[in-house]
Amino acid sequence: MSVLALTVPAPAELARETIAAHSKSFALASRLLGQRTRDHTAIVSTYCRRADDAIDDVVPSAQPAALAACATSSTTSPACLSTACSRRSRRSAPRWDPRAYPEALLAGMEMDVSGMRYTTAAELHLYCYRVAGVVGLVMSHVFGVRDDAALVPAARLGIAMQLTNICRDVAEDWERGRLYIPDELCAAHGAPGLAGDLGRPLPASAIAPLASCVRDLLAAADLHYRAADRGVPALPFRAGLAVRAARNVYSAIGSRIRATGCDVTAGRAVVPRGAKIALVGGAAVRSLAGLPQFRRVRLPVRILEVADVPLA
Repeated sequence: MSVLALTVPAPAELARETIAAHSKSFALASRLLGQRTRDHTAIVSTYCRRADDAIDDVVPSAQPAALAACATSSTTSPACLSTACSRRSRRSAPRWDPRAYPEALLAGMEMDVSGMRYTTAAELHLYCYRVAGVVGLVMSHVFGVRDDAALVPAARLGIAMQLTNICRDVAEDWERGRLYIPDELCAAHGAPGLAGDLGRPLPASAIAPLASCVRDLLAAADLHYRAADRGVPALPFRAGLAVRAARNVYSAIGSRIRATGCDVTAGRAVVPRGAKIALVGGAAVRSLAGLPQFRRVRLPVRILEVADVPLA
C-alpha cells in the first residue's frame, strides 16, 4: 500500500498533481524517472507538502497541536511515509527503519513552530538537515542507492537546496516572522541583533548586510552541491539523471540571486523554463558520459545522523 492509498482512491495521480502544482523544478526532473519510481517520488513530495501545510494553514497558536497531530495522522505520520520509501527494503535491508527520517523531518518543523532563532551556523545546519537533508535520504531508498557511502552526498544535496531556498526567501520569511540567517553571520556583516526586529518592516539598514549574508550562504550551498555530485554515480541511471537535473536547476536559482547582487528585496529568483530545459540537457550529457552504470540495486542499511554530515 502506498502512503496516500490510506485516504484517497488514486494516490499516485493525486501525488503527481501535487508536485506539479507546488514544485515545477522537481516536477520537471521527475519526468526523467520511470513510472513506478516517479509515482513514489511524487508520494514522498506530497507527504512533505501535507505535513508542511498541516502546520502553515493554521494560526500560530494552533501550530503546536497541528504538529502533534502530524505524528499520528494517516497522511503525515512517520509510519505512513515508511510504506513509500521501504517498498524494496524488506528483502534487501531488513534492519532499516525508514521512520527515523520522517521523524527528523517533523523535528525540523517543530523548530519552525517553536519560533527557533538561529544563533550559529551549526543550528542552521541542523535545521536544514532535518527539513531537507532527510528528504534526500528517504529518496535514496526510493531510488535504490547502491552504496551506504552515497547517503552523505544525498543529505548534502538536500541541505544545499534548503540553503538556496533560504537565500531566495529572506524577505518572504521576514514577513512571516522568521529569519533563518544565523545571528553570528548577521553580526559579522554589520547587522547584530537583527532578529530582534522581527515583526516590524525589514530595516533599510539591513539590506546590504543581508546581501553579504546571502552570498556566504550561497557559497556554503555550492560546497554542498559539489559534495553531493559525488553520490550520483551510486544511483540507477534514470534516477541519477533526475537528481542531476534537479541539482542543476536549484543551483541556477543561486546564480539568479547573485545576478541581483543578492538583494533580498529584489523578488523571488526564478529560472525560466528555457533555461531549465538547457540545464536538464546538461544533466543528460553528464549522465551519459558516466555510462555504463548497470549494477544491481542494493538499498543501504545505515541510518544517517546529522553529525555524519559535514557543516560545509
